Amino acid sequence: MAPKRRPVPLNITPIGEGQSISTTIDAASEANLEALQKKLGELDLDEQQRKRLEAFLTQKAQVGELKDDDFHPICELGAGNGGVVNKVRHKPSRLVMARKLIHLEIKPAIRNQIIRELQVLHECNSPYIVGFYGAFYSDGEISICMEHMDGGSLDQVLKEARRIPEEILGKVSIAVLRGLAYLREKHQIMHRDVKPSNILVNSRGEIKLCDFGVSGQLIDSMANSFVGTRSYMSPERLQGTHYSVQSDVWSMGLSLVELAIGRYPIPPPDAKELEAIFGRPVQDGAEGEPQAPSNRLPRPPGGRPVSVLSCAPSPHSQPPPRLPLGVFTNDFQEFNHTFIKRAEVEEVDFAGWMCKTMGLNQPSTPTRITE
Repeated sequence: MAPKRRPVPLNITPIGEGQSISTTIDAASEANLEALQKKLGELDLDEQQRKRLEAFLTQKAQVGELKDDDFHPICELGAGNGGVVNKVRHKPSRLVMARKLIHLEIKPAIRNQIIRELQVLHECNSPYIVGFYGAFYSDGEISICMEHMDGGSLDQVLKEARRIPEEILGKVSIAVLRGLAYLREKHQIMHRDVKPSNILVNSRGEIKLCDFGVSGQLIDSMANSFVGTRSYMSPERLQGTHYSVQSDVWSMGLSLVELAIGRYPIPPPDAKELEAIFGRPVQDGAEGEPQAPSNRLPRPPGGRPVSVLSCAPSPHSQPPPRLPLGVFTNDFQEFNHTFIKRAEVEEVDFAGWMCKTMGLNQPSTPTRITE
């Protein structure tokens, strides 16, 4: 058996030979404290968010160099075309992490560039972005080590909840929008893959984005190796034309409709299906009228609606799916400023709802989200 290749590390503060972990942490903490406080001061954080970020970064400083042998597997959290995610324990620090393994047959130069590009994740410190511990390459796989979110992703929550209430989706909306704004304003990054499986939650009531496109080489390499999901892509992306951050907003809107009605919304459900979903007759179009045919995907003669992937309409030729009438507020249907303002100030026990839905123990001090 060939010997294992030495991992290519990606660390904040490598531990030098002969230095103890505690000594290095103390020195690094003193050197970085002022810079850290300045960065956190630039963010619009409440006291609880600031303390949690500081606690995470303090824990992160204990990690040191990431190596394959230092991880103890606990269980698999999920798998897809992009790779597998495992819940693991980092033995030196005893921290529980989520470790994503991506197998890629690529040249060393490309692999090293991916590792370098992933380094920007060290700078992505926000209450709305999943925390990053580091990345390294070992035995043909790139490992990306992240904060473990014990509530899982919103597609997993949806399976248990069947549908997610509007007031809960208000808090999801605020978190996703603030996460996207943070990536855009602080790092000039588009997410490019907003969908329920990339929105993670935990028992403290936090809602965070993961798997955003910080590495162009990783995106390109995975595109050549895997058939990624296209279901949440905006029409302009499907057409291969120029796209902007508005494409992320399209993906977010499609995700919200899915979470609200309990299934992927293309093709839109008809009146009979809506009645089965909500347990009563529900109109699916303009008030007092059935939904106009133009709001649906085109049907070939005598056939089913063509796939959103194959029809790939221009951004203006097909209206996006809409929520049914009489079930949700008009503000949520239109996703207007009133809905956003209401979601910002409304007190919702998201942690309690999520823990009950997922069968998790709630922290001893309940986390209530108030903006």
